[in-house]
Amino acid sequence: MSANNPIIRIIENTTIPPSIPTKIFKVSPAPPKSVFGDIPVDVGPQYEGQRVRAPEMYVELGGPKVKHKFELFLIKTLEEIEDGEVIVVGPDLAELKEGESRPYAVIIEAAGKGLDPQAEGVFERRVHEFSNYIQGYMHLNQRYDIWLRVSKRSYQKGLNSFKFIGTVLYRLFKSAFPVIEKLRVIFVTDPKIVEELYPQALKVYEERDRRALGLKDEDVDMFYACKLCQSFAPTHACIITPERPSACGAISWLDARVAAQIDPKGPIQPVSKGRLIDPVAGEYEGVNEAIKKLSNGTIQRVRIYSLFDYPPTICGCFEIATYYIPELDAVGLVHRGYATATPIGLRFSQIADAVGGGKQVPGFQGIGLLYLRSKKLFQADGGWNRVVWMPSELKQKVLDAIPPELKDKIATEKDAQTIEELRRFLIEKGHPVAKKISEKEKAAEKKLEAKSEKVEKPAEVTPSAPPTAIPPIALPMVSAPQPQILSQVPASTSSQAVTIPLPGGITVSVTVPTHLTQPRGPPINIALKGVKVRIEKVVIKRGEVEKK
Repeated sequence: MSANNPIIRIIENTTIPPSIPTKIFKVSPAPPKSVFGDIPVDVGPQYEGQRVRAPEMYVELGGPKVKHKFELFLIKTLEEIEDGEVIVVGPDLAELKEGESRPYAVIIEAAGKGLDPQAEGVFERRVHEFSNYIQGYMHLNQRYDIWLRVSKRSYQKGLNSFKFIGTVLYRLFKSAFPVIEKLRVIFVTDPKIVEELYPQALKVYEERDRRALGLKDEDVDMFYACKLCQSFAPTHACIITPERPSACGAISWLDARVAAQIDPKGPIQPVSKGRLIDPVAGEYEGVNEAIKKLSNGTIQRVRIYSLFDYPPTICGCFEIATYYIPELDAVGLVHRGYATATPIGLRFSQIADAVGGGKQVPGFQGIGLLYLRSKKLFQADGGWNRVVWMPSELKQKVLDAIPPELKDKIATEKDAQTIEELRRFLIEKGHPVAKKISEKEKAAEKKLEAKSEKVEKPAEVTPSAPPTAIPPIALPMVSAPQPQILSQVPASTSSQAVTIPLPGGITVSVTVPTHLTQPRGPPINIALKGVKVRIEKVVIKRGEVEKK
């Protein structure tokens, strides 16, 4: 049914104008025999990890082609919410154009006497899990990076309205968390409204992150492991500490603590730190034991603050990818929204394919945006001093977290798009990595010069025995040889290959114009300039004394 001028409030009121179609549905009581018997497609955890490929999709919501999209869970007062409402602002699923990518927002509002506003991030991350219960409704990522697809098959089965998706989310949340007394789900598909709400959502995320930055690892006895993404990466689990949030960016240590309290048997579990093995790399005995168990023995060790030695595993929902640049022995960063290739020639999606799936890939890692503000960022491998490139958009977001002396020394796509351009930029700006680059280049030059000197300088033989023991070595004087025309080259060609025998059995082949090789006219001289001859081994043999 229609609604007149509804209001959406994130931080401030946003009134929906009458010109934008808006529908309000009421979630009906669940059928007695089956909780989801009134949903046109199957619903259950068996669909977690499902993928809807481009040829199979009916419509795409959010994703990399769309700038404005977000997902938000808000704790409200009981008076602010009408329980069981599903609101659609903009076109419903059946009214969208097949194959299109659409700006999209999902806002879930909940109320209950025992609900803590600090738990918003925890509930918000469960939207990912519960959405993937719906057959043919693929949900990836979180916050401002959400990417959803509805499959053609599910749409044809009847999944043609957001009221069904809202109903599933309503029932799953109310069932999993009895503390929730009221819940309302809002879907926004109108581009202008999504764009208007987007900055407010970002402020909510920023405030959550700010609260999480006060604690240090040394202040707590317990870390947390999140296995929410194991349906996509069975060997992966995020180890969440006060100074390293989840890779998806949605769960801080505070969020994880609340999650474990609300749902003790849920996907986020406490992990005892145990004995500290390496304070710089962040390796703990208790964490190793936990990750070994959570990965079914696949992962034996994890160093939380290392990029290269036993780095944390990753799924595919991370916000930022790191990548190693061997030519510079440095690290670059790229965020999910950056679609252009990095200096190593790979885009974010290509790097994500390489590092996802619960693998440990030295130098290549998935991290959350908040981790860039941690004082322990990559501390086992140089921290910010090792970072040399990042997109300008990402750099602007975390500019205040970059050490002042490095702000103008880390390149963006505006400064360098290739490794050679990046090398020149780093040397020009005096980045800490530049010193290593210069030292490496000087060492290579000296090595090359040393090789050249060995070739160009005559060998000096210093006999260990008295000089009379070995007679002087006389190198034979060889008269200039005459060029020889290769017989296999046809005379009709415009040029011919000529072999020139040199002392010691060496031959050099050069190509000269045919008319110069004809047996008429004055003789020709061929001078070889700038030629370096490399001698792998010199063998000196004592000659036999001629008997008289």
